[in-house]
Amino acid sequence: MSTNAEWYAERISKTRCLIEKYEDAISALSSGVLTYMLDTGQSRQTVTKQDVDKLMAALSSLENRLATLEARVCGGSVNVIPGW
Repeated sequence: MSTNAEWYAERISKTRCLIEKYEDAISALSSGVLTYMLDTGQSRQTVTKQDVDKLMAALSSLENRLATLEARVCGGSVNVIPGW
């Protein structure tokens, strides 16, 4: 049985891998490749330059997920303003 820390570490690792895959797809399509096979480990799909907006939205969502997971593990940031 895994601990919370192990579970979060696994989720963070998987999310980072997905981010890299989406970045690779966006980069390839932006550099002139006509189609790209995006293999997320759960599914494989052929994406084209027309899909870049969807890929960017998915990438943004993954980056937000990563930030949330890391904040849960490492703690979030807090801005403190003195009250005097």
